[in-house]
Amino acid sequence: MKIEAITLREIHMPLVRFFETSFGRTISRRILLATVHCEGVQGWGECTAGEHPFFSEECTDTAWHVLKEYLAPALAGVDLANGGREAAQRMAQVRGHRMAKAALENAVWDAEAQAKAMPLWKLIGGTRQEIACGVSIGIQDSHDELLDRIAMELEAGYQRIKIKVKPGWDLDVLGKVRQRFPGALLSCDANSAYTLDDLEHLKKFDDFRLLMIEQPLWPDEIYMHALLQHELSTSICLDECIVTARHALEAIQMRACRILNIKLGRVGGFSEAIRTHDVALNAEIPVWCGGMLESGLGRAHNIALSTLSGFSLPGDVSASARYWKDDIIEPEVTVSSLGTIQVPDQPGRGYALREDLIESLTVRKETIRPHGV
Repeated sequence: MKIEAITLREIHMPLVRFFETSFGRTISRRILLATVHCEGVQGWGECTAGEHPFFSEECTDTAWHVLKEYLAPALAGVDLANGGREAAQRMAQVRGHRMAKAALENAVWDAEAQAKAMPLWKLIGGTRQEIACGVSIGIQDSHDELLDRIAMELEAGYQRIKIKVKPGWDLDVLGKVRQRFPGALLSCDANSAYTLDDLEHLKKFDDFRLLMIEQPLWPDEIYMHALLQHELSTSICLDECIVTARHALEAIQMRACRILNIKLGRVGGFSEAIRTHDVALNAEIPVWCGGMLESGLGRAHNIALSTLSGFSLPGDVSASARYWKDDIIEPEVTVSSLGTIQVPDQPGRGYALREDLIESLTVRKETIRPHGV
């Protein structure tokens, strides 16, 4: 499968409603898309880096630079005998920049699945045609607004509620949520808002019967999470600090967590995501797929990933309409009244792209071809 050219583009998509975490409020997304042109087949991938380097060191502008100057030239003109896995190997010379790499690698996986006339989820080894969905709810302007949104999402059928927390927006909020929704499968996500100095405060999270507390401590720290997990009854789920399968193995062996969140962009694409999944599966550690405010394209890839057998907990793969007035795929992702998504059986990612809409949303675009072409 020869990559004849690679097209990069940046699109701007306003969110239906703001999404706030411990490191800021997002009202619109600058999203980078990558298209690999492979002998009549076009594979598409999405870079999940944020507008600012807050979740990780990467952001929209660093990803564009690295994709244009290093990653796309490393693949343009190359004949890939082993598809996405080989793409990952050829980009390995560039250290880090995993979200940028994932955009290209996942596009190659999509193209490979189309060329083989098989669904992407089957190509990566998926085993289920329906996935369970949870929902992530950001910090709201008031407690009442949060409670109303939770009620709305539970009524829509979502199987798990995750709320964002930070100092000053945690214990009181969790208490009110648990009081109003005593039977809800509830978790929280701190996005590294706490330190071990907050140990006594974090112990109080045990009162709320949470499925998990996600990434409470530093984004680059595993050992300190092991110390914290020893003190908590609530399961810790690690996110930001798990960027390779090796980190997952280290965290599991150190008993730093009991659950893992796997994000395609964070670990660099399907190849490393599958390896991370396999490490967790062998250790009987449940995993789930986290979201990064993706467009429908990134959402389609998350759906495929969630079909792997170890994804036993509802992920953050919710409906398109929760985020976008008009998504760039068709049909849009919808969630059943039982909180599930039916996995498409068409070749590749399984969702068509609304290329006219993508063009209208595009603010910059560049095609990289093999040197000398």
